[in-house]
Amino acid sequence: MRYVSFRRADGQASFGRIDGDAVIDLGGVAGAPVDLRAALEQGGLAGLADGQRLALADVQLLPVVPNPGKILCVGLNYATHVQETGREQLDRPAIFTRWADTLVAQGQPLVRPRESVRFDYEGELAVVIGKVGRRIAPADAMDHVAGFAVFNDGSIRDWQRHNSQFTPGKNFPATGGFGPALVTPDAVGDLGSQRVQTLVNGQMVQDQPVSDMIWDIPAVIAYCSTFTTLCPGDVIATGTPGGVGDKRQPPLYLKAGDQVEVRLGTIGTLINPVIDEG
Repeated sequence: MRYVSFRRADGQASFGRIDGDAVIDLGGVAGAPVDLRAALEQGGLAGLADGQRLALADVQLLPVVPNPGKILCVGLNYATHVQETGREQLDRPAIFTRWADTLVAQGQPLVRPRESVRFDYEGELAVVIGKVGRRIAPADAMDHVAGFAVFNDGSIRDWQRHNSQFTPGKNFPATGGFGPALVTPDAVGDLGSQRVQTLVNGQMVQDQPVSDMIWDIPAVIAYCSTFTTLCPGDVIATGTPGGVGDKRQPPLYLKAGDQVEVRLGTIGTLINPVIDEG
């Protein structure tokens, strides 16, 4: 199954299940959860009553989970990216956070801020948590996954490196993409064989299978759930492969008029144009 968050033509936010070129509105039924996060908190997506059938073309997509309680991001999770950064591969994953207002949906523009011209792309696999857990064992980790989506962890590189932490460069508004849909595990097939592929203006700049992660999804969930409780609707971005624009020669930074496309096999394709901040 594929689920999206969206805004109806009347301006009301909702969520629903994709059915061909339509979406079945699951939030438009009396007593229904108001959004995707609420549905996950209230027991999951199975068994929700169908509402109105809406044409996908008539709704505005929102980030897959518009209001996650936490967005945790894994840095340096592919050896090719570790190597291109010149960093040492350590024994634990690097974890940083993003905020919900940094993300835009499928088709919406990524915004290059006035403060920098070093706006970079990072195609990634995102994991959406479906069941609360703390100190989750790796063997149990996938039971806590509601589904997967495509993520672009857009980065303002100079602000990322003002000091030894990543937070400023990862949290300018509307610099990351999250979409188009939450895809449940049964609809993905072999997760490890899905390739993270990023294209800028049609040029392939990243291409690596999910199986190349240094820390796989169970390991990441186990690690993160040790220092924080993972809750339904939380998002984990699992890291980017090598090929980021900042490390290319010459560098390939995003500018107004560019288009970034992140493909992730059966999980979907996320496309965002780039604009300058007004």
